[in-house]
Amino acid sequence: QLQLVESGGGLVQPGGSLRLSCAASGSTLANYAIGWFRQAPGKEREGVSCISRRGDTIKYVDSVKGRFTISRDNAKNTVYLQMNSLKPEDTAVYYCAAEGTILTRHCDYYTMDYWGKGTLVTVSS
Repeated sequence: QLQLVESGGGLVQPGGSLRLSCAASGSTLANYAIGWFRQAPGKEREGVSCISRRGDTIKYVDSVKGRFTISRDNAKNTVYLQMNSLKPEDTAVYYCAAEGTILTRHCDYYTMDYWGKGTLVTVSS
């Protein structure tokens, strides 16, 4: 069974950057599409970005386009979310999740099989 552990969250000033990591164990990450999600206080969880098994399909929610970059290193069993130009509205708990799929170019936010426990990102001056 796949286990996911997020890291890299913390407190950052507006305009700053953070890089989140999602480390997988228990299975080969290359067999999964990966999504990053976030949940702000009092709000529903939303999909932020996703990446297909080989990294050739990538999606972003409109609010982070041009600021966030998702990537993966299947050899290291790790997926990253580089977050630049952070805004206070990016404050949330960020989760990574995995979807087992045979489709190598597929990613979405709706059928995730495994979830990490999240890492808190706080953007504040």
